[in-house]
Amino acid sequence: MVQIQSSMDTAGQQANSQANRDADVKRTLDRVKHKFIIMSGKGGVGKTSTTVNLSLTLASMGHQVGIMDVDLHGPDVPRMLGLSGMLDMGANQKLNPMRYSKNLSAVSIESLTPTKDEAIIWRGPVKYAAIQQFIGDVAWGDLDFLLIDAPPGTGDEPLTVAQTIPDAKAIIVTTPQEVSLADVRKSINFCKTVKMEIYGLIENMSGFVCPHCQAAIDLFGSGGGEKTAAATGISFLGKIPFDQKMVECGDAGVSYQQQHKDSPVADAFRTVAQKMSQML
Repeated sequence: MVQIQSSMDTAGQQANSQANRDADVKRTLDRVKHKFIIMSGKGGVGKTSTTVNLSLTLASMGHQVGIMDVDLHGPDVPRMLGLSGMLDMGANQKLNPMRYSKNLSAVSIESLTPTKDEAIIWRGPVKYAAIQQFIGDVAWGDLDFLLIDAPPGTGDEPLTVAQTIPDAKAIIVTTPQEVSLADVRKSINFCKTVKMEIYGLIENMSGFVCPHCQAAIDLFGSGGGEKTAAATGISFLGKIPFDQKMVECGDAGVSYQQQHKDSPVADAFRTVAQKMSQML
């Protein structure tokens, strides 16, 4: 009987703990106007660079923006923003997000581990709890946009976001090549299955202008993302050209948007950001 009572007490404590966490998550999300999860069917399509540069563009327009990096096994957001160090605890017993500027902040598992090279070896339930803590235990404040950088595919992390943030909308990133588009269709079906609204599709690395001869080169084909969007009935948000300078800026942790604000890439991100701004 003692063991049974002890088990019941433990179960009750766990239920109360989860209820408190759920309440913290709800309070945080109530202060965020629009939530977007940035997804891709496969790796290597520039999903994180799209998240970072779209966030920088929205922030440059005066919006309050947060980036939540839930790519737990490959967190690259801090490096691309030039951020380092651990999160600190605020006076309200909430973690303060890393601050890039007065209106752009970010949270990543990398900012909660002692070393950048520490491997995260977690199963689904631990990932679920971590993502809930990224929301409820962080002092995000009032945000116009929360952009969530998810890992490639349709695993635990995007599923947790779908379950925890039911009003999150998906932005799917692809390249024009067919192998990427085949995986994108799986992402689209994932969103339909979990009843997540798809805000639109971005075709990244869409064309490259040779810096020497100025000839246009379709490195990964052309137009595949736009055709897929039309065929599946989702909004096509635009094409982002490939630019080696964006790779260099990401590696150096400096803003491509500030360094090359008049480039075709910056123009493409502004077009998407302006459309998102119309939601406010």
